[in-house]
Amino acid sequence: MPIRFFLLFVLSTFSSLLFAHPQFQTGDIIFHISKSQQSLVIQQATHSPYSHMGMIVNKDGKTWALEAIQPVQYTPLNKWIARGVKGHYVVKRMKSSLNTQQKQKLVKNAEQYLGRPYDIYFEWSNRAIYCSEIIWKAYDDALGIQLAPLQHLKQFDLKQASVQKLMQQRYGQQVPLNETVIAPKAIYESKYLQQVFSN
Repeated sequence: MPIRFFLLFVLSTFSSLLFAHPQFQTGDIIFHISKSQQSLVIQQATHSPYSHMGMIVNKDGKTWALEAIQPVQYTPLNKWIARGVKGHYVVKRMKSSLNTQQKQKLVKNAEQYLGRPYDIYFEWSNRAIYCSEIIWKAYDDALGIQLAPLQHLKQFDLKQASVQKLMQQRYGQQVPLNETVIAPKAIYESKYLQQVFSN
């Protein structure tokens, strides 16, 4: 076998192993560390190991992550995984299994936000939406399950210089400390979820 074809075979095999994953289910929630500029700030402010999340959806014979980025969209799961730091990710699932009807209802509710802009101000309105917000609202509105208690911005650790710098850039002097928010960490620690995979 010519060396060029051998190398292509090795790279192809390695890629399939790198992105291989168990049989994830629609409604599973996937977490990773984003490479975005605000990722570290989110981790610092919320004391969270992860800064971004999405909902897994099996659709059209493929596995996707429905996520709130710019804009809200479906992303092929392997592409979503590759965007995270070192390709690391964790998947959690409801302790009480979801039936087919519940999964369909959950997806339909989340899909109403497709195409909406990413919410850099972390407001609780539906005009724009951020990653943990779309998942919390989908579970609450579709299934009546509140994955974690809601918080207010002032409950986070806002003292660090990097956090204050980002807030200054986005809010100026009018920081909405009483804004209702839901952080990835809160959902990650949800009592309703159990971990089913981590690489």
